[in-house]
This record gives sequence, C-alpha cells and structure tokens, in this order.
Amino acid sequence: MITAENIKQYIETSLPCDQVQVEGDDGHHFHAVIVSAEFRDKSMIQQHQLVYKALGDRMKQEIHALSMKTYTPEQWSEQTQH
Repeated sequence: MITAENIKQYIETSLPCDQVQVEGDDGHHFHAVIVSAEFRDKSMIQQHQLVYKALGDRMKQEIHALSMKTYTPEQWSEQTQH
C-alpha cells in the first residue's frame, strides 16, 4: 500500500521543490501542498500537470485520489505570512 511519505518522495525525486507536504493515511486519498520554483509563470492546471508527470503511472495504478495546492516560493511566502 502506498503511503503519504512514498508520494512525497516520488514528487521530490522528479520535481525540484522547496517544500512538499503530503497527508493521508487510508492508502487511497491524499492531500499535498507543493512549493516549487518550477511553477512560476504556469497556470494552476500546468502546475498540477507537472506534479502528475512527476508521479507518472503511479497516478493511474497506486494513487486513487490526490488533491493538491501548488505554490511558487513567492506565493508560499505570502500565504504563510497571513
């Protein structure tokens, strides 16, 4: 069974990230917060596509549901100041 830590490692291995947080303990539904400079100048859809690409076939086979919030480092800085 896949774990939140597995997903975190998969993302960090394939996508340069400043921060990755993944939660979920039922082995099926997960929530992630991902901060990466790679998200600059990309729409939310493009950002999510980068994460899906990092996860590859795991999204089809092992991960049943992943909700995510993606931020550039600048957006994350603004978010955490509030």
